[in-house]
Amino acid sequence: MALPSLTPEQRQAALEKAAVARKKRAELKKSLKAGEVRLSDVLELAQTDEVIAKLRVSALLESMPGIGIAKARAIMDRTSISSSRRVGGLGPHQRAALISIFC
Repeated sequence: MALPSLTPEQRQAALEKAAVARKKRAELKKSLKAGEVRLSDVLELAQTDEVIAKLRVSALLESMPGIGIAKARAIMDRTSISSSRRVGGLGPHQRAALISIFC
């Protein structure tokens, strides 16, 4: 499937929108790492915020204090979450499992 042609203005607007989304996700992960935000708050926020919903679950877990790549993968395996899953695509049982692990 071919990508649509964008005018220079549309392209610039898309680039700016993507930059804002990346910055928002980075700030959220930083807050999570610092302990200012809980995982349950992030999962709840993802229900209404499209930017947060598009964050990969693995990136979210890796931003938790004390969780690296290996632990994040183990948690995702234990909770039956695909490595490509995004936060907005988590089912209620998967969200509950993650919350029970970290809260």
